[in-house]
This record gives sequence, structure tokens and C-alpha cells, in this order.
Amino acid sequence: MITDDFEPREVREDEVPPHVWEFWSNWLFAGSLRAGQRAAVIMSLIQSAKLNGRDPYRYLKDVLERLPTQSASRLDELLPHRWRCGRA
Repeated sequence: MITDDFEPREVREDEVPPHVWEFWSNWLFAGSLRAGQRAAVIMSLIQSAKLNGRDPYRYLKDVLERLPTQSASRLDELLPHRWRCGRA
């Protein structure tokens, strides 16, 4: 059952894996809120590509090349779980 009873709490340092601390500390250097948001989008795409068995470099390279000419009605084809490389 989902409720809205979420209560934030302090996180103890030993509860957080070391790689998460490194990730959090990297956000300190994003430069601005908008830069951090952009970085978060890219990192989400990279992680989604990995979770879907895609090579993140090939995925992002192909998507960024196709994006300017991709019709709005076909943007879902560029999502990591539906993506097929446009180049042979």
C-alpha cells in the first residue's frame, strides 16, 4: 500500500555505500542548478542504457545523431528499452 507518510531522517555515513558518497560529492561541482539537472538527465540515460544491456557510448552517440531529425511522434524509439542502433 502506498501512503504519503514519508518522514525524512538523517542518514548515517555507514549506511551509504562509498560509491554513492562519490556520486553525491560530484554534484557539488555541477556549477548551477540547471547544469546539475542536465547532468542528471544524461546520467539517467546512461544508467537506463546499462540496465537495458546497451553500450552507453554507442547508445548516446546514435541518439544524439538521430535526435535532430527524429519526428516527435517517434521519439519513443530512442528510449533505451526500445532503441535499435540506426547505423549498421
